[in-house]
Amino acid sequence: MDLESLESNSGSSDKNLTFTEIRNHTLVKEFILLGIPRTQGQEVVLFVVFFIFYACTLLGNLLILLAVVSDSCLHTPMYFFLCNLSVLDIGFSSVSTPKMLANLLVKSRVISLDGCMSQVFFYHFLGCTESLLYTVMAYDRFAAICHPLRYAIIMNRRACALLVAGTWAISSFHATSLTTLTFQLPYCGSNEIDYFFCDIFPVVKLACSNTLVIETVSFTNIGLIPMICFLLIVCSYLRIVTAVLKMRSAEGRHKAASTCASHLSVVTLFFGPCALVYTQPSLSEVLVTPVQIFASVITPMLNPTIYTLRNKDVKGALKKLVGGQIVSEGGH
Repeated sequence: MDLESLESNSGSSDKNLTFTEIRNHTLVKEFILLGIPRTQGQEVVLFVVFFIFYACTLLGNLLILLAVVSDSCLHTPMYFFLCNLSVLDIGFSSVSTPKMLANLLVKSRVISLDGCMSQVFFYHFLGCTESLLYTVMAYDRFAAICHPLRYAIIMNRRACALLVAGTWAISSFHATSLTTLTFQLPYCGSNEIDYFFCDIFPVVKLACSNTLVIETVSFTNIGLIPMICFLLIVCSYLRIVTAVLKMRSAEGRHKAASTCASHLSVVTLFFGPCALVYTQPSLSEVLVTPVQIFASVITPMLNPTIYTLRNKDVKGALKKLVGGQIVSEGGH
């Protein structure tokens, strides 16, 4: 039986094919990423713009990491979580951006099966970790504002380490499950992915077997985790708002608001575009690519900017870092 006969028997017979039988046909060993739609003739401009965004993402997040590590005053739970966020932003932007830049510049659209699996795994691993980390950061702000006297006990080093380790572990299990289910499916037909990187839904469209299970599991998991995280963040901030309103000191209210402003900004940037797509089904196909580009390329660049511009401690640490380098260079 050849591939043509497999396609022609698309009625009841192909539903009875086992995975072993399908594997006897030529399976897909690589995929072709068709890239961003309707961008013909604009590749060079897009390459320059996305390259600048990516370079700024790497530089901004590396500077925050260096600033926090080098300044002992920033060795607190909030900045420990911020360092983890910077690592996630570097990784998340690196999942799809380098390959997208290669596609735009040299038309290198082929991606191996292993490369495609890596993109699916790391996209969902880092995305899930970031959702959970935002939730942990909201809990940290809740503990700092609602229980200031017990904050050092609640958010001790061991608790912080366990919370962060938990986010990475849960996300690893989540991404491994989704990736395994996705690539257990046989791919023996077209290998053209109508997208700019490998994600579950564009990839499973190419499978030559029933994809209902993976589509159901993926939609449930991908939608459920951000929704739970968002609701927990909302609950934390409702408690925070209640506590702030009870404060008698205007200075205390201002300080509490300023410590939450940066976190609220990045949470809005992270969850806002996703909510727009899921709550507007008729616009989903139009919005999905711009939203994914925004989340993968622009948001990781904006996060360090938001924390730097709104945070005096981080700005002070960066000035010390740059000033110390200038002094050391001058001494030489």
